[in-house]
Amino acid sequence: MLARSSPFPGLARRAWYRSGHVTPTPIKPMLNAETPRVLTEPDVSAMIIPGRGLYPPTKIPRTHSIPAAEVHFRSHHHYFLDLFAHFSGHAASALGIPASRPVPLPTQRSIWTVIRGPFIHKKSQENFERRVHKRVIKAWDADPEVVDRWVKYLRKHQMPGVGIRVTKWERAPLGIGQQIFEHAINRVRPHSRAAEVKALADKIVEQDMLPAGEASDSSMDLPPVQKS
Repeated sequence: MLARSSPFPGLARRAWYRSGHVTPTPIKPMLNAETPRVLTEPDVSAMIIPGRGLYPPTKIPRTHSIPAAEVHFRSHHHYFLDLFAHFSGHAASALGIPASRPVPLPTQRSIWTVIRGPFIHKKSQENFERRVHKRVIKAWDADPEVVDRWVKYLRKHQMPGVGIRVTKWERAPLGIGQQIFEHAINRVRPHSRAAEVKALADKIVEQDMLPAGEASDSSMDLPPVQKS
């Protein structure tokens, strides 16, 4: 006789085992029990886990602890804020970005007091309050392109009522200081025709060294100076 289906299949299996109808299967020992395998994000992504989004994201360890980005979330509804911060953590873990858990920041509270009416109710006042809940997620040791992809993905799937502010740190290449200095010098002192200016200065010196009579005649031979 077949047993009826139970809404709790786990309890039904235990009861069937205790009744003696099932022969216990010996448990095989682990081959490498001393060194358990560390699951990575690709391994976890390949596993079939019902309700994966309800679990905390896989934490990826930091390598050099170099800050890459800082994402601030703000909202008037803490439920939407926590839900989107949880989604952002899963997105960072899927991209291989070492990120922190959503850290709560102090809630910003604003209160306004206004009168109820200008006549007989002018002594009666009413208070209005606004609360802004905040969360922050920090990321380390990630390539700028990966961080940009993560931020674009968050903005594409941004939840209504939740604001995002991103602060990114990018590493400049070697020699960037010399490039900035040369660019500033070129802007302050534009490129001039140094050879022409030197030739004109030599002619002026030669003219000053000539006698008075010859100098008046040679002054007509000087080329006009072009103003830039």
